[in-house]
Amino acid sequence: MTLTKSSRQRLKPYAFGLALLLSACGWASSEEIGAVDTVFKFIGPDHKIVVDAYDDPKVSGVTCYVSRAKTGGLKGAFGLAEDKAEASIACRQTGPISFQGKPLDRQEEMFSERISLVFKKLRVIRMVDAKRNTLVYLTYSDRLIEGSPQNSVTAVPVPAGTVIPVK
Repeated sequence: MTLTKSSRQRLKPYAFGLALLLSACGWASSEEIGAVDTVFKFIGPDHKIVVDAYDDPKVSGVTCYVSRAKTGGLKGAFGLAEDKAEASIACRQTGPISFQGKPLDRQEEMFSERISLVFKKLRVIRMVDAKRNTLVYLTYSDRLIEGSPQNSVTAVPVPAGTVIPVK
């Protein structure tokens, strides 16, 4: 079956929308630790605060716990809601700290996750404070046009005798 030019033109917006929807389905590798409901919704899931754990992919023995609001209701159920740009982070040493044999960038995105269908992302940035032998983690959200100044920061001191390999 071949499509005429006018049929292809009518399908373009739908194809673009489908492509955007599929690209929004990529999630960061996280493990949900728990959630608490904040607002009851008669139809669809409740609004809630979720806490996820993210293991640093380049630093064994460090886990970051991020809490954030998750919008419920019908929009939340279908992934169309835009979550608030507020998050909190606490990173801790959860095992022996080791660096996968590769030097770290002084500042690098550890992970990101979409918190709206297309335009907003929650990000966690790892920074290296070599002078104090500490890893600093910052979380914030950004948008395609304008981000949010709301942020949260935490630090994980690397044990004495362990040197952070930096590029």
